[in-house]
Amino acid sequence: DAEDDNFAIVFAAMGVNMETAQFFKRDFEENGSMERVTLFLNLANDPTIERIITPRIALTTAEYLAYECGKHVLVILTDMSSYADALREVSAAREEVPGRRGYPGYMYTDLATIYERAGRIEGRKGSITQIPILTMPNDDITHPTPDLTGYITEGQIYIDRQLQNRQIYPPINVLPSLSRLMKSAIGEGMTRRDHSDVSNQLYANYAIGKDVQAMKAVVGEEALSSEDLLYLEFLDKFERKFVAQGAYDTRNVFQSLDLAWTLLRIFPRELLHRIPAKTLDQFYSRDANN
Repeated sequence: DAEDDNFAIVFAAMGVNMETAQFFKRDFEENGSMERVTLFLNLANDPTIERIITPRIALTTAEYLAYECGKHVLVILTDMSSYADALREVSAAREEVPGRRGYPGYMYTDLATIYERAGRIEGRKGSITQIPILTMPNDDITHPTPDLTGYITEGQIYIDRQLQNRQIYPPINVLPSLSRLMKSAIGEGMTRRDHSDVSNQLYANYAIGKDVQAMKAVVGEEALSSEDLLYLEFLDKFERKFVAQGAYDTRNVFQSLDLAWTLLRIFPRELLHRIPAKTLDQFYSRDANN
């Protein structure tokens, strides 16, 4: 439809090797989206200064497409950790006073000038959505780059190495992941009125399932109660059926909510404490699981 025709992607890769660059380019070509993509590739052997200007050029392109051409633009920036390392390298060459772990003291402000170039402008039809991607050195979430990024951005999707090793794709760990804007974009008239309650119940049950899993490793499965076993069943099905999906699956939010109810029906109604009785009356049905 016309809305789909107004969609564009700006993809900027920083500090990647040639193999990775070719993978991204080939993937865009094979899935038929290349005609909508503006691609910026900064290779690992390219000058450091190019790495610093790459996200800014990408965002300037996105702003033109969004605010001059009226398109809805998705900007993907990867890997912002390489960008931060380039910033540190230039700062050291300029003999600036280093901050935490050698990164410049102004890195928060610098990253903000990139991340905050997203959103909409009053009176213009287009919009910009950013997905900056970064790696955590040694899986350290307190590293300056992910730490500062978390303060600036409006949400994070946390990719988990253990889920990846178990062939769960995408390996999203939902507990540390968050969205600060979710509450303003869900509910009746936008998604569905049960969205918030279902989300809260899924989070709660998954967290309990993780605790039970840790307890099982200590005391063994025989020592677990029947209720504990329900949480373990939910934990496994949540990861393998709800989190996991194919790379090109197009499951929408309503299908996800229906799937969530299927998983929640593992539990008797009295264990779903975070969902109001009125919502349970409408959506909870043991027969629907058969």
